[in-house]
Amino acid sequence: MLSRRNPQLNSHGELIHLLSIEGLPRAVVTHILDTAGTFLSVNDREVKKVPLLRGKSVFNLFFENSTRTRTTFEIAAKRLSADVINLDIARSSAAKGESLLDTIANLSAMHADMFVVRHGESGAPYLIAQHCAPHVHVVNAGDGRHAHPTQGLLDMYTIRHYKQDFTKLTVAIVGDIVHSRVARSDIHALTTLGVPEIRAVGPKTLVPGDLREMGVRVCHDMTEGIRGADVIIMLRLQHERMSGAMLPSAGEFFKNYGLTPEKLALAAPDAIVMHPGPINRGVEIHSAVADGTQSVILPQVTFGIAVRMAVMSIIAGNNA
Repeated sequence: MLSRRNPQLNSHGELIHLLSIEGLPRAVVTHILDTAGTFLSVNDREVKKVPLLRGKSVFNLFFENSTRTRTTFEIAAKRLSADVINLDIARSSAAKGESLLDTIANLSAMHADMFVVRHGESGAPYLIAQHCAPHVHVVNAGDGRHAHPTQGLLDMYTIRHYKQDFTKLTVAIVGDIVHSRVARSDIHALTTLGVPEIRAVGPKTLVPGDLREMGVRVCHDMTEGIRGADVIIMLRLQHERMSGAMLPSAGEFFKNYGLTPEKLALAAPDAIVMHPGPINRGVEIHSAVADGTQSVILPQVTFGIAVRMAVMSIIAGNNA
């Protein structure tokens, strides 16, 4: 049975699905980060595998395109020795009119042990978790504008790796926040881990006002938003999710909110620059910053594999 208090946890408070960072206890988040650290060394082995998911079947169900996230989940599952099945759902069952739950029921009958789900509708992974067999685990790989928990966790791992102590940091999240499931997951994670100042930076059309209720400082001026920041998380403009003219132009956005070396100089001298990718150079970030010494964008990708290995190994080891 799914816990009524939190569908991600069993009656012992153990993680059985990863659907959102919101509502997860700090101990669970920290356990995932600690476990990820133990998997980093696997990347350096000649044989990059551990047997924790041997005999298990992981189904990647991507109803939306995502090369980076799907690939890192596939690598993570294979390094745990799982059998990985990639399904092009958008061109198969869903395109033929089959309902989401019927698709899940049929895949469950194929003895799936874990579903990694990306879906354009917010809440779809929750629906799947409620209706799949008790032994099946669900990992949310991004749903609508709602959440992208593994990206949030790998962002937290990256911050902890470079900054150690969350309780002394100022973190600025810059760009298209209103359409970003990454921003929501990051904000929940940063809050859970005790970051004292979180800033949301961007134009009024792209920064939701209700963030203030979450304790986030909303800044519409880039200078104010990144001054003294220890961590800057840049987000891309999600034109595919925008309806109507929310921005004058990409050039105008870059002028006001693009991260250039000159603007980065306003942040703390040892500030790190992050980006969930894909990067739009010259729109939200200057190449000199993306490729510069303060950028940790590529290490984020490496850490992402270890974090996803941690998530899958933890939930696979817990019973509903």
